[in-house]
Amino acid sequence: MVQPAGTQYALALAKHGGLLLFTTFGPDTLKELRAAWRAVDNDPHVHAFIDMHDLGDALVRARFADPVMDVESLTLTYADVSGLLRELKAIGAHNAAAARSATLTGKAHFARFVQAYETFRRADDRIPASYEAVYGHAWAPQAGPADSTDGTAVISLSQLRRRRG
Repeated sequence: MVQPAGTQYALALAKHGGLLLFTTFGPDTLKELRAAWRAVDNDPHVHAFIDMHDLGDALVRARFADPVMDVESLTLTYADVSGLLRELKAIGAHNAAAARSATLTGKAHFARFVQAYETFRRADDRIPASYEAVYGHAWAPQAGPADSTDGTAVISLSQLRRRRG
């Protein structure tokens, strides 16, 4: 998502002292899809999801108490790449990256992508799609002098930082 300069979007809202529970995708989500496109070009085709450690750090910076994070790996399989892509489209998964290509993908380019994805075909003749589910919970901070007047605690996306290295 592209956000205008100075704009902040809320990642999480919780009543002061309340329990925040969430689930999101982690960076290993659709790693096969990402790798197959990377074999063809350097354009972003899959979002770079935030690591659970960075999410936990953001909770701490926002004064949430006792954050607990967990991760689970899931793999769905498909008969072919087109089946995977149809399902992603059906659930509304789109490439909204600001740096994505503004042009349509040509047939030859797409065929190279499919060929690269085929290298992940498993012994059971299925195409995998990995998902990393990140689960978290933490207690929202008690109201403080600089907090909002509507009784909510907010974590802004600008508070999230990716670990380098």
